[in-house]
Amino acid sequence: MPDLDGPQAAAIAEMVLACVHREYPVHLVHLMGRAEDARPPRELTPAFYGSFDWHSAVHGHWCLLRLARLRPEAPWRARALAAVRLSLSAERLAGERAYLEGEGRQGFERPYGLAWLLTLCAELREWSATADPDADSARGWLAVLTPLESLAAERIVASLARLPWPVRGGEHSQTAFALGLTLDWADAAGRGEAGHALRSRALAFYGGDRDAPIAYEPSGHDFLSPALAEADLMRRVHGGAEFAAWLERFLPEPTSAAARAWLTPVASPDPADGKLSHLDGLNLSRAWMLEGIATALAPSHPYRAPLAAAAQAHAAAGLTSVPTPHYAGQHWLGSFAVYLLTRRGLPLGRGA
Repeated sequence: MPDLDGPQAAAIAEMVLACVHREYPVHLVHLMGRAEDARPPRELTPAFYGSFDWHSAVHGHWCLLRLARLRPEAPWRARALAAVRLSLSAERLAGERAYLEGEGRQGFERPYGLAWLLTLCAELREWSATADPDADSARGWLAVLTPLESLAAERIVASLARLPWPVRGGEHSQTAFALGLTLDWADAAGRGEAGHALRSRALAFYGGDRDAPIAYEPSGHDFLSPALAEADLMRRVHGGAEFAAWLERFLPEPTSAAARAWLTPVASPDPADGKLSHLDGLNLSRAWMLEGIATALAPSHPYRAPLAAAAQAHAAAGLTSVPTPHYAGQHWLGSFAVYLLTRRGLPLGRGA
């Protein structure tokens, strides 16, 4: 896998900085109960109103924090931290919580956006435990985010307990991806009870799965692979030989004709289209999921080398789209690239 280099980090940081406080155009998923609820985004969600939609604003802020943490000497770093400081004030976050607690908004941004919020909190928690000079800032931001963090965790865990079957699509409502992010948060936060509940739901949803229907992937608007996201989640739940046995029941032999066709990188026919740009993100998310799955297998396992090679091919294809001149991708692809390049989903990347 390639590493994040200085020019790449700078290009992504500039792209994200141009978006996080850009209010329009905007895609609002906003429940209105009265005429007075028709207000501009910065009044509705005063911290996360930019980047076209709420969840992209959340992971855009995570992206800036992640980059700033890993690039302490970068010339853009001060502007990245200033952007975060502007958003993560006590007053703005109080407004965010008031919005989320509004009547009828119990399902707002659940699970995708809330899982990214927990990833943002996990990043701050890990940073605050270091000797970095900015660790005090990280602790302060985490403190004011704690009420939102608790609300997000409570809603995700409670909704999973009620969900009779997982959502297996390739977009925001997918269960497996959000479960993986939330499980990583629970481990980072030392929330053993939540972690136990999340692992139990993962086993109930996916433990008995076999013969993934890879011929049905991808769908035309996917930015997540249902099969790979499930496998990437289960390597967090199972360990060693247990995961390998589960994977062999679930995925076909990676060098088979069907698997090779499935594991071929995709190309977006129109990166300026909001939905078709999802396919650029699919290459990036497939790359980090394939890497996570491969690294969970023993070096001698026959699936490991071909899955690792597929991860590299998807990374190469996906990274050609970052940075992008199209706002359809600018407001979110940087986060996906940084998640991949800094190995955020792997144990070695979470403590970086």
